[in-house]
Amino acid sequence: MTSSDRSQAVDVKRSYEIRTYGCQMNVHDSERLSGLLEEAGYVRAPEGAGDGEADVIVFNTCAVRENADNRLYGNLGRLAPMKTSRPGMQIAVGGCLAQKDRDTIVKKAPWVDVVFGTHNIGKLPVLLERARVMDEAQVEIAESLEAFPSTLPTRRESAYAAWVSISVGCNNTCTFCIVPALRGKEKDRRPGDILAEVEALVAEGVSEITLLGQNVNAYGSDIGDPEAFSKLLRACGAIEGLERVRFTSPHPRDFTDDVIAAMAETPNAMPQLHMPLQSGSDAVLKAMRRSYRQERFLGIIEKVRAAIPHAAISTDIIVGFPGETEEDFEQTLHVVREARFAQAFTFQYSKRPGTPAAEMEGQIPKQVVQARYERLVALQEEISWEENKKQVGRTLEVMVAEGEGRKDGATHRLSGRAADNRLVHFTKPGTEVRPGDVVTVEITYAAPHHLLAEGPTTAVRRTRAGDAWEKRNAAPAQPAGVLLGIPTIGVPAPLPAATGGCSVG
Repeated sequence: MTSSDRSQAVDVKRSYEIRTYGCQMNVHDSERLSGLLEEAGYVRAPEGAGDGEADVIVFNTCAVRENADNRLYGNLGRLAPMKTSRPGMQIAVGGCLAQKDRDTIVKKAPWVDVVFGTHNIGKLPVLLERARVMDEAQVEIAESLEAFPSTLPTRRESAYAAWVSISVGCNNTCTFCIVPALRGKEKDRRPGDILAEVEALVAEGVSEITLLGQNVNAYGSDIGDPEAFSKLLRACGAIEGLERVRFTSPHPRDFTDDVIAAMAETPNAMPQLHMPLQSGSDAVLKAMRRSYRQERFLGIIEKVRAAIPHAAISTDIIVGFPGETEEDFEQTLHVVREARFAQAFTFQYSKRPGTPAAEMEGQIPKQVVQARYERLVALQEEISWEENKKQVGRTLEVMVAEGEGRKDGATHRLSGRAADNRLVHFTKPGTEVRPGDVVTVEITYAAPHHLLAEGPTTAVRRTRAGDAWEKRNAAPAQPAGVLLGIPTIGVPAPLPAATGGCSVG
């Protein structure tokens, strides 16, 4: 599809709203959908606009959770009467659920105008215009990737940090996950293209990037270089002005010693790792079709801690997978105690339609899953608190963030992320500080999910990222951060959780 196809401008400035569900991939895809729409002449609906006030509402869906379709159709149902009363309003549905359900969506919700899949998000403006002109629903689901998404224009959500996709798709066959079937086999970007995007972002003021992939450290399998990911980390370390590099989500199977060495030896590679466990039981891991076992997982954690002593390690865990016994669950608790995760994103197993696990025998009763889940959460809360208490008395550099502290206004604090991605709330200094700037603070208190620095700020370092944030927010309202081909400035949400996310690593 050519740029002229994408850029079919609408006759008047129509507003749009994008509602995103699921993982970081979807969040980043929504940045691209915003960029596409703004390049085509749409404007973003104002913050706080009421339900159904935008001219175009786009649902970027997730198919991972059991009730994903119920959530979508409930939202579509609420919009039906609004659409009837507003001639010209359009509704589009994309993402993983659209890729899976295809024609089902317009059968259940015939007032939907456009359905598009994970492989052809670049077609959205054209499909909206076609639906408007022809006055009928347009359903277009590509079976394979039409173009790597990073070639599309992107409207980034902030000015100091950005997602950078290095691959799309996944070659794993985990029995609980439908994502590989919906996003396809892994396809890697050329290293030169990735680094060119990172350099362009840094030139715009970005100081933190997160390398993004469904199985990020498998990068290189598609281009025939088993050490491509560690080389990429080291190459990012050579980019002047890039202060922080993170990545998500890796897979224990592909997490090799050269990656650990690159993390330890690259100054801007942050001392933080999200390493999905899913289960501590070898029997359950085998049933999940996860290609590692407990000993291998704990061995990785041990090596990371030896190379990067202050690394904060987080994880994903599924409780109540079919066939999980009490002994299996105790093995998960054992790994949690041994690994001492800074944070764990815990999920009660729910059937993912279309996955092998949904048809397995030994589905665990809900009350059993709930009880185990509560035990796991209680243990992890205790460990998270103990690990955070070790930070008390330390002096940390914190990158100021936007929207991280819900109570900042009432407490006269600001919030940001330490190098290891821990959330830090700190006393507002006497000098101006902007998102993207860096402050030095001493930690005085720890809670399970955040740290406090209640004393005076030791230092404030104004940064190019802060300048970029200030420039963006001083500009009049207009389509911001859109370039054809190479995305501009932006911010990913703090790692690694998006509600109802894939948890596929």
